[in-house]
Amino acid sequence: MHFMDKMMEFMMGRMSAQEKEAMMSAMMEKFFASMSADDKKAMMAEMMPKMMDGVNMMEMMPKMMMAMMGGAKHESGMPGGDGQTPGTMMPHMMSEMMPHCLGAMLPNMPKESRTDFILKLIDVEMKTGSAGLTEDEKRNFVARVLEKVKA
Repeated sequence: MHFMDKMMEFMMGRMSAQEKEAMMSAMMEKFFASMSADDKKAMMAEMMPKMMDGVNMMEMMPKMMMAMMGGAKHESGMPGGDGQTPGTMMPHMMSEMMPHCLGAMLPNMPKESRTDFILKLIDVEMKTGSAGLTEDEKRNFVARVLEKVKA
């Protein structure tokens, strides 16, 4: 075992979870400061599979999303990014990322399940997207959606 590995094992064994989190936060800030966006992307592509091993994303994602939207506090205390408050970060991020994610995912989804999935999305989008609208606004909303679907 390398000297640094032994030292890390010794140090980490004596630290509380809070101390480890604080140290990691400080280290990450310094570590990422000198990296380019491309370097960060490459590192994420390599590290994410290792980090996600054993993590139940179906349980974790709703909690993280609520924290980013300003709802229930997530254990990690995730801050807003780019000067955004947690309450504005998620809607902005989802409106930018969702179309790209679906564009990458749908072509690889089995044809048999693709239609059902899209219908579920449309149902949620129509119900929640029109919530709080007047009848006139709802008619305009539905008309715009239909126009796009027919295009």
